[in-house]
Amino acid sequence: MVFERKMLTNGDPDDEEEEEEDMVDPLETIRSKCEQTEHCVHLKERLETCEARVGARSSTEEECTEELFDFLHARDHCVAHKLFHNVK
Repeated sequence: MVFERKMLTNGDPDDEEEEEEDMVDPLETIRSKCEQTEHCVHLKERLETCEARVGARSSTEEECTEELFDFLHARDHCVAHKLFHNVK
């Protein structure tokens, strides 16, 4: 009887888990938007071109580290300007 009252007053514990699943991380949303900006699209294309070139060779010392860092820097720069407007 006490358990049933708790269920009625507190709600079903499974409902809380479902609410958490519906939450969207604002960082991921902003990153997706920033990746679509002209500057980030250009740098992402350079990264993908480099990855394709390196993947096509059987043995190479080339890595795409510079292209990766350039893309991440540009994306994070964009995110930094937009993220804190969404934080409450």
